[in-house]
Amino acid sequence: MGKYEPLGEYLRKQSRTQIPMTFREIERILGRELPASKSHRAWWSNNASNNVMTKQWLAAGYETEAVDIAGEKLVFRKVEDTLPTAKPDHEISDEDLPDHPIFGCMEGTITIMPGADLTEPMDFEWGEKLYNE
Repeated sequence: MGKYEPLGEYLRKQSRTQIPMTFREIERILGRELPASKSHRAWWSNNASNNVMTKQWLAAGYETEAVDIAGEKLVFRKVEDTLPTAKPDHEISDEDLPDHPIFGCMEGTITIMPGADLTEPMDFEWGEKLYNE
């Protein structure tokens, strides 16, 4: 069992849409202290590639909100889109995560002609001055 799986299990057993918790309560559920990075707002972001604990609350169907670093408390809010719950945190991959709404928003708006070299400078004089000074 991963070190943050107890939090995921706890959240999966909840039926409330909002679960206010202190950092100390989370530590009691985990049976260990949270890392020093708990004092950084990014630790509590809902970005699944952030850390393994984030994957646990997302997999349980919750997101964090109202994170109060100074007061060491936050709220887990139930969301509709959940990750698969059958996988332990070390088996959840980026493919299991829902796409961000902006993902693919520009798809089909740009056409690159065959044979175009996107690494070649557009202004040939600029390229010559930069590399052949």
